[in-house]
Amino acid sequence: MSHEVSSADDLSTRERVAESILANGPSTASALAERLGLTPAAVRRHLEALLESGQVEAREQRVRGERRRGRPARVFALTDAGRDGFEHSYDDLAAQALRFLRDAGGDEAVTAFARARLAEFRRRYERVLAGVPVEDQPAVLARALTEDGFAASTSSTALGEQICQHHCPVAHVAEEFPQLCEAETEIFGELLGSHVQRLATIAHGDGVCTTHLPRATQSTTAVSHNPVSSTEGESS
Repeated sequence: MSHEVSSADDLSTRERVAESILANGPSTASALAERLGLTPAAVRRHLEALLESGQVEAREQRVRGERRRGRPARVFALTDAGRDGFEHSYDDLAAQALRFLRDAGGDEAVTAFARARLAEFRRRYERVLAGVPVEDQPAVLARALTEDGFAASTSSTALGEQICQHHCPVAHVAEEFPQLCEAETEIFGELLGSHVQRLATIAHGDGVCTTHLPRATQSTTAVSHNPVSSTEGESS
């Protein structure tokens, strides 16, 4: 009996570790231990189990500015398989909440919520892009998105640059509420100081979310100086 209780406790704690990564993004073992009130040794034991099950992956922590001596810290991020365990249960609750909001305040209320939800996202990525040359900003943004679980990449075409997100944690909810995709597209335009077009979305059945930055209209100013956005080209 005590073994069964211990196993259940381990599973519950492991879920708490995964939930903390989901809520806070890629995290070090020490950060997880502090947030959850666990010892670093206990957290590492649960992380090893999550790594073995394929729910978590380890990567080198990206260091901004001068790198310190010694081995870089490892951060742990949820894989697509790890996120799948959360999405559907949270999706139902999120969809119910947004339906209530729409019934009470109309589509405008949902749009306002979608924009407010991404406000911190915008502030955080503005800091990431600060001082980055305009031509490098799409790639830098894609790397930051990847660190947050969006599995993003960039590609060049004859007409401009494209940011592709191969994973979307809100895709199931966005099927019913496209305002979530539209708000994200607006934010990309504001971050990159460019007219952008959303060509495809996972929520609409495409294999990837694709945001296009037409080369002819790309801004030559810094991110914070000339924010322009557009949701034209949103797929349906």
